[in-house]
Amino acid sequence: MTTFHWDCKMGAVFCLIFVNIWQVVTGQIHYSMPEETEKGYLVGNIAKDLKLEIKELSHRGVHIFSSGRTQHFALNYKSGHMYSTERIDREEICGRVEKCLLDFEIIVGDSMKVYGVRVEITDINDNAPRFHSEKMKLKISESTPTGSLFPLYEAQDPDLGNNSLQGYKLSSNTHFSLNMETTVDGRQYAELLLEKPLDREKETDHNLVLTAYDGGIPLRTGTLQVHVIVLDANDNPPVFNQRIYEVCVEEDISIGSTVVTLKATDLDEGINKELKYSLMKITAKASQIFHLDSNTGEIILAGNLDYEDSTQYEMEAQVHDGGELFDKSKVVIFVTDVNDNAPEVIITSVINSVPENSPPGTAIALLNVRDQDSSNNAEVVCSVPNNLPFQLTTSYGSYYSLVTNRALDREQVTTYNITITATDHGTPSLSTSIIIPLLILDINDNPPLFPQSSYISYLIENNQRGASVFSLKANDPDWEENARIMYSIIKSQMADFPLSSLLSINSETGIIYALTAFDYEQFREINFLVKAQDGGSPSLSSNVSVTLFILDQNDNTPEILYPSVPTDGSTGVELAPHSSEPGYLVTKVVAVDADSGQNAWLSYQLLKATEPGLFSIGLHTGEIRTTRFFLDKDALRQSLVVLVKDNGQPPLSASVTVTVVLADSIPESLSDISSISAPADPQSDLPFYLVVAVAFVSCLFFIFLLVLLALRLRRWRNSQLYDSGSGNFSGVPVSQFVGISGVQAFLHSYCHDFSLTTDSQKSNFAFPKGTSSDILPSQQPCEIRDPFLSAEDTKRFNGDSDNIQVSCLCLWCKIEIML
Repeated sequence: MTTFHWDCKMGAVFCLIFVNIWQVVTGQIHYSMPEETEKGYLVGNIAKDLKLEIKELSHRGVHIFSSGRTQHFALNYKSGHMYSTERIDREEICGRVEKCLLDFEIIVGDSMKVYGVRVEITDINDNAPRFHSEKMKLKISESTPTGSLFPLYEAQDPDLGNNSLQGYKLSSNTHFSLNMETTVDGRQYAELLLEKPLDREKETDHNLVLTAYDGGIPLRTGTLQVHVIVLDANDNPPVFNQRIYEVCVEEDISIGSTVVTLKATDLDEGINKELKYSLMKITAKASQIFHLDSNTGEIILAGNLDYEDSTQYEMEAQVHDGGELFDKSKVVIFVTDVNDNAPEVIITSVINSVPENSPPGTAIALLNVRDQDSSNNAEVVCSVPNNLPFQLTTSYGSYYSLVTNRALDREQVTTYNITITATDHGTPSLSTSIIIPLLILDINDNPPLFPQSSYISYLIENNQRGASVFSLKANDPDWEENARIMYSIIKSQMADFPLSSLLSINSETGIIYALTAFDYEQFREINFLVKAQDGGSPSLSSNVSVTLFILDQNDNTPEILYPSVPTDGSTGVELAPHSSEPGYLVTKVVAVDADSGQNAWLSYQLLKATEPGLFSIGLHTGEIRTTRFFLDKDALRQSLVVLVKDNGQPPLSASVTVTVVLADSIPESLSDISSISAPADPQSDLPFYLVVAVAFVSCLFFIFLLVLLALRLRRWRNSQLYDSGSGNFSGVPVSQFVGISGVQAFLHSYCHDFSLTTDSQKSNFAFPKGTSSDILPSQQPCEIRDPFLSAEDTKRFNGDSDNIQVSCLCLWCKIEIML
């Protein structure tokens, strides 16, 4: 016995150490391990088997993917070993399946490669045979003939092979023995065989022990207590109308539906005809799904069926009458698949962004597609929209690779939401869709482009320095740094002047500025190239031609070429014969203007002439011609002032004086010029006289106003004195006072004839007598009656006869002011 246990231990150790070293068959790596091993059990060396460097495992995104709910294995990135993450129970995972295989995949993320891994979980004898009930009652009539068989409860052992149920043993008894039978699928079940007739009067019951055992090491057993009750005789046993009941039901049948109805008959009467149905040899799982009505024989669905869990259920039905006679029949329920599971799409590896220059065939994602249904219901087809630049390719088993099938262009589409649809072939078909977002990364594949192939701009001359001349804008459909544009002036067709001294460009905005004030007469146009360069690596650029036209401004006065101004101070002379007829061309004034266009259109005017009307000048030709015949009274020397004016806004002008001498020959003209003194210009002093006259009249009017104001103040003062002294002015005309409430004011003044005497000589000064009707006759005596003079002043003037003598002339002036 010790040797036997030692062999068992060595076998277990051998299984733990030697795990059926991997081998690659059709792209799969195979390992094996016993069940019920501790967590962290070493399964295999993935890095070695896949020929990967250990340091590359994490960098290359190597990971384990399992489509099941539980992840049983993990990868150690430091050592490259794969180990178990939990205690694995083969019976829990695989049930009665002969080979328990765990399939999963090793995915290399950076290359989207998939390697299949299969781990076989080997069975150990960790389960003992077990009956679903520890006790069982059998009621057998004493009249039951020998050789009758009575079914017993079946033991269950989830282990496999020798570790599973191997047989039954019955405790010793004189009436019963054990009969072994084998089912179609190879399972053994025990029946109780009646070998000796029963006698209720001797023994009313029998207690038996049924033992189930397996073949594992160590050996495991399970027991069932069988209590046999002996009954009185019953003539006719019940009989099923079918020996085997086979029925097919769909997995989506509703709970409470009748699956099958058992039917049996009994020829007895009374209590012996009362039948009771029961189920035997049914698994614990099936007993939770199916319920048998013991009275009607209906098997009713009590739980959910799932084709993916179990495709059929097999059990034994028994019918007992009132006398405990029975019959048995086999019930087989087949579960048919319906398309009740939509396909599942699981993303095992994905990248969220790719550069736009990725070649066709670049892997985007690795998908695992599965359907828990069977047959056609499990056949799945995956698809992506045809209008997207992607396609699905079969990678390994149920794995699909999402790859690009043509070139990408970020400038057309920046992001994709890739819809992947998995559709099965069921009726009706079910489908599942997932969306994978993908960002297209920019590369510098587009140069900056100008909207036009060339540009023309205009600038008026005499511009301010630093003025904005023109603005350029290039477009780059790239992104961020690849779309950041820098502008520069790279070439000019001007050879005499460096362009950098004339123009500059803002490298970021593309605005061109003038560095100097342009002169149209110096520059008419400037041609140069502007370069737009992006910030990509390597950078891309494009050029555009710009022509800047300088527009003319009226900044140049006309220049008179003829007659030219002499440098020695002399004046040029033109001759006109005395016999010239009207229209005779005397001379022509020639002028030019450095401006252009209408700023250079010149017109000629005759501003001043010695003899107005004698000469005329052509408005646009500048030709001076005679307008009439010369007369004898005409001066021999004629001075003409000609104005030359351009058509600008505002116009600019220049003038020149042309001297025309009326003579038939040069000697005659010289003698005439020497004998003729320059005639006084009668009109030359006219403005001066006008100014003097206006000034004189203005002064007189101002003096008159001052005098009038002084008189008014003096009279007002005297009136105040008069009122205060209660006196009156005698001899003062009433008209000398101005009525305040009246509309008119009259002022009377007196003019006196007086004589001034110095020493012995006397000079008489007298005002001439006026002819106005307002002047008094000179014969009337005139006295000084000035109310504004004090008495002392009057005496003084009257006593000083040597200084002033007043006599004879009185001038009456009347001024009427209409208010």
